Amino acid sequence: MEKDTAEKKAIVLLSGGLDSATTLAMARSENFQCHALTFRYGQRHKLEIEAAEKVAVSLGAAEHRIIDIDLRAFGGSALTDLKIAVPKDRADLEDARDIPVTYVPARNTIFLSYALAWAEVLGAFDIFIGVNSTDYSGYPDCRAGFIESFEKTANLATAAAVTGRGRYHIHTPIINMTKAQIIIKGTELGVDYSLTHSCYDPDSRGKSCGRCDSCRLRLKGFAEAGLKDRIEYQIMDVERRSESK
Repeated sequence: MEKDTAEKKAIVLLSGGLDSATTLAMARSENFQCHALTFRYGQRHKLEIEAAEKVAVSLGAAEHRIIDIDLRAFGGSALTDLKIAVPKDRADLEDARDIPVTYVPARNTIFLSYALAWAEVLGAFDIFIGVNSTDYSGYPDCRAGFIESFEKTANLATAAAVTGRGRYHIHTPIINMTKAQIIIKGTELGVDYSLTHSCYDPDSRGKSCGRCDSCRLRLKGFAEAGLKDRIEYQIMDVERRSESK
């Protein structure tokens, strides 16, 4: 019997960051036809949207949609409220007991709900999200328990599931991986990390700060993977100026 090589449809949440790019690459490697979904949700900058567009093309997404929602209407996060400063150089970076102000209230619940709606229309029963509970900043919606709960809700709340047309599965392929393991896996799958953007607070030129939680976890991951991060950082400019004195 010949092996079935037909692609199954999947929705892949794509932020433009390192984790979601790797997740898209992993979904493609599993022979899914990937429909990438990105949100312009009122975040501090548009760089991650531009990165998501580049990554979607680079990794062969069948389709890429960008949805506009405005979480600035609620605020409550340094990523959606410019009056709240993005934390830099936190001493307790890996302490998940305190949830930092970069947490966006209910963001993954909202994003997964949109993904579920599109999946039902497309006739897809697989949704991929790049949540990670190993090297993360303490966000509650990155934990396995949340994903399991949402998957159960998806199969109770949709016509496609309750009428027996299929069962939804939320894939979290990097949830238990360290940042270094994620980078190594993505590199093996051909992810061009120079196209991605992770920084919470880039400058006007688009250079990453190198000091926010996201930048520091990214830099730590590349260092532990023994690989070079090819994006530009503001801290590199400072180091170059210091060396030239």
